[in-house]
Amino acid sequence: MIRRLAPALALACALVPFTMVAHAHAAQICVVDLNGNGDAADEGEMAQCLATTDGGALCPIGAVDCVADAQGAYACPLGPGYACKTSTSRAVPACSPHSCIDTSATPIENEEVVDDPGAPGDGPVDAGGNCLGTIEIFGGRALRCRPPGASVTFQNCCKDKGKIVKDGMGGSLSSITTKIAIAKGVFTGMKAAYTAFKAGATASEAASAGAHAIIVGIDPTSIAISLAINYMIEVLLQGCDQQDMETGMLRGSGMCHEVGTYCASRILGICIQKARGHCCFNTKLGRIIQEQGRPQLAAFSSLGWGTPDHPYCRGFSAEEFQALDFSRMDLSEYYADIEARAQSDIQIDMKEKIDATLSIIHP
Repeated sequence: MIRRLAPALALACALVPFTMVAHAHAAQICVVDLNGNGDAADEGEMAQCLATTDGGALCPIGAVDCVADAQGAYACPLGPGYACKTSTSRAVPACSPHSCIDTSATPIENEEVVDDPGAPGDGPVDAGGNCLGTIEIFGGRALRCRPPGASVTFQNCCKDKGKIVKDGMGGSLSSITTKIAIAKGVFTGMKAAYTAFKAGATASEAASAGAHAIIVGIDPTSIAISLAINYMIEVLLQGCDQQDMETGMLRGSGMCHEVGTYCASRILGICIQKARGHCCFNTKLGRIIQEQGRPQLAAFSSLGWGTPDHPYCRGFSAEEFQALDFSRMDLSEYYADIEARAQSDIQIDMKEKIDATLSIIHP
């Protein structure tokens, strides 16, 4: 008869997600697709193996106590093909249907994180800083965040914290060109917070550094600073990295289009950490117009949004933007966020800014 998992083994399983990652380079681990979805990226499907007295390792996933016969010899209740091993932490031998992997000999393979700075501001500008060359309207950046998995100790680094960044057309034409000021301001803040935290600052101190950097980079009225600070403290303590933080803040504020999920980390071809790829924009309006405008343009028909691990986030050219039929777009999601202004005023404001931008390009 198969016995219930012993308390010591159960405790080891419970502690694994919080200890395995830091020592993965020299650990014996086991990964098991328990729910049959084709990967081992879900909680409870990866564990650090227990060292045994014979110098080997025992996988705690599915492990059961071995049973002694009348002569005191132990046998595995799972079958004769599974060896009984005694861990260094307890006296009763146990066996597991799953094998261990030595990560020093078989390292974890991590997908390279796409570092997308957005469209470069590399063209000529006038005295007011307005682009005089080719521009991208509502350009975005490729970003990823990681849901619960082995690399983030099964914490959710894609968790939305609510609307932290406030939307709007902005006060200048640069808000719809390549500068993507809000998104870059968030990037600057997240970088400052993450760098401070890695250097030894407390989560609270790091979040304060991040908030200061954001305020310097963008209009303070564009962001709910108290929410941003709480968000940064939470995700830093969860072990999320800079891009997780940046994506989460923009995603929660409605500025990201999720392209899909891909595998970010594997071992022996088995996925142990997933990630969600996004295109994130400087405003919620930019995301909405991108989502509803791309299907109207043949230029996007073949590539679409790219792939989850390499999102295609370029903005519209002036000619593409002029070709968009706004009467076919549903902007109600945007209107609901700025109730203080009439829809007609918003449309007029948008048209004036767009026409002014196009007149600079085509005088």
